[in-house]
Amino acid sequence: MQIHWHRRDLRVADNPALATAAAGGPALGLFVFDDAVLTHAGPPRVAFMLDALDSLRSAYRERGSDLLVRHGDPREVVPAVAREFGADGVTWGKEVSGLGRERDAAVRRALNDADVSREAVQNALLHEPGSIRTNAGEVYSVYTYFWKKWRDREKESPVDAPAAADLADVSDDQPLPSLGDLGFEEPEADVPPASTAEARGLLAAFLDDDVYRYDDRRDYPADECTSRLSAHLKFGTVGTREVHEAVSEAKASAAGADRESVAEFESQLAWREFYAHVLWDRPDVVTENFTDYEHPIEWREDPEGLRAWKEGQTGYPIVDAGMRQLRRKAYMHNRVRMIVASFLTKDLMIDWREGYDWFREKLVDHDTANDNGGWQWAASTGTDAQPYFRVFNPMTQGERYDPDAEYIREYVPELRDVPVDAIHGWHGLDEGRRRMLAPDYPAPIVDHGQRREAAIAMFEAARGE
Repeated sequence: MQIHWHRRDLRVADNPALATAAAGGPALGLFVFDDAVLTHAGPPRVAFMLDALDSLRSAYRERGSDLLVRHGDPREVVPAVAREFGADGVTWGKEVSGLGRERDAAVRRALNDADVSREAVQNALLHEPGSIRTNAGEVYSVYTYFWKKWRDREKESPVDAPAAADLADVSDDQPLPSLGDLGFEEPEADVPPASTAEARGLLAAFLDDDVYRYDDRRDYPADECTSRLSAHLKFGTVGTREVHEAVSEAKASAAGADRESVAEFESQLAWREFYAHVLWDRPDVVTENFTDYEHPIEWREDPEGLRAWKEGQTGYPIVDAGMRQLRRKAYMHNRVRMIVASFLTKDLMIDWREGYDWFREKLVDHDTANDNGGWQWAASTGTDAQPYFRVFNPMTQGERYDPDAEYIREYVPELRDVPVDAIHGWHGLDEGRRRMLAPDYPAPIVDHGQRREAAIAMFEAARGE
């Protein structure tokens, strides 16, 4: 018998590590609730994960097997389960984060002591971290060059789900824990359903229509012209190979602008892998700047500003809409993520780590590599980051990407009856006009022009200029 230890691969199809276990099988599925991992989680993600686990358990049961669920330290639990069932080996999907790799190394040593074989298999990425390098042999820190090599390399095809005969004939009557059992409160957001069927439905619907508008409309949050697959890719309810194969087929059958639009979406899959490769090479970036400055960046301590940002009470409509969407949906449109991140780090001049921690708490699709890369890009401290002197103007960003204020009005009800020009010009209205139009909506908490200059000066001081 072989055990497959599920972590971020909550599926049976397109799961190479599970397929490896089944080939030497029969394979027994195992999931371990690890407190060392849960301490970094937030209610939306745990709720999504529990739903995904329920779906995964059903998939095993439909095949005459079951998913074992345990709670504890994997260094002890995984070898104990191997002993209990007389398993010869354990497989799992490879990790890129420092925390995950340290845990896996410890489990590997414990299994070695128990004389149980172990094999880590790439389950989440199309190309192994470290396999795409510069001519000097370094991991890429500039996306464009990484993308060209990633795009041109052959991709493996998805693998089928194991047949029922290749899975262990076991049952487990232990119920899945509740959020409360794991120490979490119910999320304030509406968490989307999690399953392979749900992910496949989203993918099919996207490739049937919106992908052909993606290149032109992906930055407009009111259009919702995105796949919404991010949480499914994070937890692995659908395989990356399966997604890429479907996208490649859509691209092959398209032409002209449609083909270019599909290719643009394909490049977003490469962005995810780019940041995963960076994290694998530099696990310290979770807490440290990727880019070194001559002097420390003198971030401001501003508890009131941080609170207003978190609550969507900054007086900048597009920023507040995004932060309120985050709390209501456990999700935020990608363009708006860039806007709110720039506002925190450049307008409020608050350390990017504060924003990263809040996103980790509230996002259902929080992914360490992807979110860290995005935050450090916005803060001008990361790989291929925007220059420190490029500061998003939240007023012009709102006017450009939400010209009719549809997105803003959806999430900032105080502004629903305010004319569009007044919404986008809120910063320039006098106090009396603001009170008349929307008495419950705040005035801007900072002056963007002044803070832009102050932020540039802050970075120039860090650079030693």
